[in-house]
Amino acid sequence: MNTPLIDPFQRAITYLRVSVTDRCDFRCVYCMSENMTFLPKKELLTLEELDRMCSTFIRMGVKKLRITGGEPLVRRDIMTFFNGMARHLEAGDLEELTLTTNGSQLARFAKDLYAAGVRRVNVSLDTLDDEKFAKVTRWGRLPQVMRGLDAAQEAGLKVKLNAVALKGFNEDELFTLTEFCRARGMDLTWIEVMPMGDLGNEDRLDQYWPLTDLRRQLAERYTLTELAERTGGPARYVRLEETGQKIGFITPLTHNFCESCNRVRMTCTGELFMCLGQEDMADLRPALRNHPGDDAPLEAAIHRAIGLKPKGHDFDYSRQRPDGQMSRHMSHTGG
Repeated sequence: MNTPLIDPFQRAITYLRVSVTDRCDFRCVYCMSENMTFLPKKELLTLEELDRMCSTFIRMGVKKLRITGGEPLVRRDIMTFFNGMARHLEAGDLEELTLTTNGSQLARFAKDLYAAGVRRVNVSLDTLDDEKFAKVTRWGRLPQVMRGLDAAQEAGLKVKLNAVALKGFNEDELFTLTEFCRARGMDLTWIEVMPMGDLGNEDRLDQYWPLTDLRRQLAERYTLTELAERTGGPARYVRLEETGQKIGFITPLTHNFCESCNRVRMTCTGELFMCLGQEDMADLRPALRNHPGDDAPLEAAIHRAIGLKPKGHDFDYSRQRPDGQMSRHMSHTGG
């Protein structure tokens, strides 16, 4: 059963994003409702089940494993899982173990993450203004994240900031964030806001700031050179010649990146989503739990799921309504 994971469009699936919890200590306006109802603990995969699930994917050809949430570092005893995955790095079967975090817990865990083999982290940070940060995260406080960034870099972790482009919110911080990252030796990736979840009063059309406009503004101040570099994800990169730094753009709306998609996403309950922008999913939990001593049914279920991977998503704002909108929250599939 350990044949490569090839989808119907001949794309090799080598990148797995795994949500280890739906819980978070922030309530970012584009990701969660303020009053979330979280899953009962019994529905979540245990850390041992997560290990078995990820190990199976690695055995089937996954080379990059990104841990997400919610906020992954709020999961109790999460370092047990990271330490378990370290064995795949040491064996050479896994090329990279990394995570996306809001940064709130990095001051506690940065050294332990490095010891487990993590070498880079993505930190979601949309603004450097204390008041605006508190507004967009609802529960977050910027100084806590700044301490996390310090701890991560001191531990030797390479940090990339992810900023969601929000019209009327952080447009005026384009160059501030760019210079902040340059001064600290961090890369920066901008992400178009995506139509995920029913978030109450947050109007996605009003929030939408196309990255074509953001990039045009950058080009007015810097010389942009296209880079062929890929990190296994959907970002396309440029280098700012004046500073030498790398800026990424994730553009599911203005530029569909589906043709090179090599990844799938698994929720903390074992649901495998073959596309972030489609509702189709495969529930792997029964194959995992009903056959505790036999991975063959799980491997077969994974192959069947990859066989259902669509060519692409349907996100589209061009008709002034968020076509392709997903009913689930971004936190459900870990971004």
